[in-house]
Amino acid sequence: MRTLHTLFLIFLLCTTHMPNRCTMTSAPPSFSKALHPHHLALCGTHGKPFNLKRMIKSSAYQEPKITLSRSGKPAFGTRDGVEKFLAAKPDLILIRPMQRRGYPKLWAALERNGIRVLALQPNTIDEMYGYWRTLGRLTGREMESERMVEEFKERLVFCKQRLERLPKKERPGVFFESIHRKLSTFSPGSMPIFVMEMAGGRNVAYDARPRHGTNIASYGLERLLSKSAHIDVYLAQYGPMNKIEIKRIMNGPASSRIKAVRDRNVFLVDEHIVARPTMRLLTGIEVIHRLLHPTGNH
Repeated sequence: MRTLHTLFLIFLLCTTHMPNRCTMTSAPPSFSKALHPHHLALCGTHGKPFNLKRMIKSSAYQEPKITLSRSGKPAFGTRDGVEKFLAAKPDLILIRPMQRRGYPKLWAALERNGIRVLALQPNTIDEMYGYWRTLGRLTGREMESERMVEEFKERLVFCKQRLERLPKKERPGVFFESIHRKLSTFSPGSMPIFVMEMAGGRNVAYDARPRHGTNIASYGLERLLSKSAHIDVYLAQYGPMNKIEIKRIMNGPASSRIKAVRDRNVFLVDEHIVARPTMRLLTGIEVIHRLLHPTGNH
């Protein structure tokens, strides 16, 4: 049997729900490929066996090393032919649902050749717990994944207690941008909104509705401006999904009508700590709390 090996991945950034169909086997795979970084972040690190326990013990999370081709691009991608995947002889390929929908023939061909393909992507905190447990079963680390869930919940207790001490009238109204060019936010209940609210913010875009089964919710300028007087803080995730600068937000259409822009309370937050299903969401809560409540009285 082959030993556990490096995970290969590419950054295909999308946000979609976990599919209901997910068949499990009793024996964990010996060699897997992940086509998205958060799968790798939870399964282990480059060149080492899967180890969810390491993620629990490490307080300073490090981004996983990505396996690259000679051209400097990710070594495996959805546009690669079936032969390239078969040559690597994986037992399991982890993808996201959008990738499954976008390249159905590729995955069908691999499955016909006996390779399991699983599409995983949690949107809410509860789904994230199930996602961690699924990865634990896949990698033979069920105990470690359960400990990871328990540690996250335990550390969340402090955040909840701090939030309870914070009067609702002192929780600033926040618009949380997901994609600037589409003027989109996140749907209520999604991980980024959970992080923001747990940090002591109040979601002004509570009426946002997700599109295409994702946690991204189009909002539009008209609705944004209708809430402009109530937006005390304007947050925007930045990263591959949203390559944005503060000055673009500050100089946007009718931006001067937004209270947060006039007060210069516009901040960028790394998407890795607010929109990825890892332990770093706890870091995201602390970072946003300091932005929303800089005096730290609570």
